[in-house]
Amino acid sequence: MEFIKSFNSYIEDSIKDNWDKDALTDYLGTTLQYHDVARKIEKLHILFENSGLKRGDKVALCGRNSSSWAVAFFATLTYGAVAVPVQNEFTPDQIYNIVNHSEAKLLFVGDVVATTIDGEQMPALEGIIYLPDFSLIMSRSEALTYARENLNAMFGKKYPKFFHPEHVEYFKDAPDDLALINYTSGTTGFSKGVMLSYRSMRSNLEWAISDLKPHIKAGSNILCMLPMAHMYGMVCEFISEFTFGNHLYFLTRLPSPSLIAQACADLHPAIIVAVPLVVEKIIRKTIFPRIQNKATRMLLKMPVVNKKVKEKIRSLVMDAFGGNAYEIITGGAALNKEIEDFLLSIDFPVTSGYGATECGPMVTYSDYKDFVPGSCGTAVLNMEIKIQSLIL
Repeated sequence: MEFIKSFNSYIEDSIKDNWDKDALTDYLGTTLQYHDVARKIEKLHILFENSGLKRGDKVALCGRNSSSWAVAFFATLTYGAVAVPVQNEFTPDQIYNIVNHSEAKLLFVGDVVATTIDGEQMPALEGIIYLPDFSLIMSRSEALTYARENLNAMFGKKYPKFFHPEHVEYFKDAPDDLALINYTSGTTGFSKGVMLSYRSMRSNLEWAISDLKPHIKAGSNILCMLPMAHMYGMVCEFISEFTFGNHLYFLTRLPSPSLIAQACADLHPAIIVAVPLVVEKIIRKTIFPRIQNKATRMLLKMPVVNKKVKEKIRSLVMDAFGGNAYEIITGGAALNKEIEDFLLSIDFPVTSGYGATECGPMVTYSDYKDFVPGSCGTAVLNMEIKIQSLIL
């Protein structure tokens, strides 16, 4: 019988293998090392267990990208509960609908969301937990209140001396166990919940290990600019890179092109995953004004000189994204043709992917060396694509 490694074991192994390395940082803020992440996960597990949360219960998370959000998400999956990520930009009514529809028992909220929601609109919730410090905003359970008030004492009793890597042992998921429920953007009304199994999550993680990990040195800086409540950012920037043993940085605020450009300059990320509009805005703002002049156009028309000019332009674009990225992967929409043609003309490492929330999310992708202009790549590992003709 073939052994299938559980999804959560990838998280467990990365924590153990990178125990004393930097793991999660809120950009311009505090840093958690992998052992800090493990300690916080264990405390949340103690809180879950002593508050009566059971395997398979739903836990919703609604907040901006942050180290605390990442810890709460990993704690939920590795406990055996089902994560329900909620996009931070959703209105209170949308949040109420998702929390109530998913039958979530607990809700983690960020500092902005905490000021806008009303717990009375979510009657099935047993508690609301504040992400920045994991304090209780609301509790309808005496067990939850007691567990939170005595959490440090409970942790100290369970681990009276030290908390070591050998203490890290997480829920072993089966392929068809429900991992999370991802709600769509709700363009046709209230959001629809997509139920994703661990099989789906592990499939994309195995793709990332196969196609991305060989090009990213362990311990590299990764800038997480996409919302982790959406599958694209969750899989490609967050989960995969954490299991690679990398150092993840969260912007913790609205990711404007100027902020992203500054963060890239500071962090020199090893790979960049972005929506096309961000790439386009950075190039139009920082690159085009420097090269769209008569002198550059004239040099580009000279057969001998144009190669050197293109190399210089390529270097400028690389520097605009931190100067260290193996490639830029765009997804979520088609890359503007003018921008794509420009990047390919200077041999810039850009590629594209395609997928859907139901697929966890990558369906197609190609390394930039194999990228075909205007395409979205070929079928990723474990994915089969069938084209059927419709005869009327």
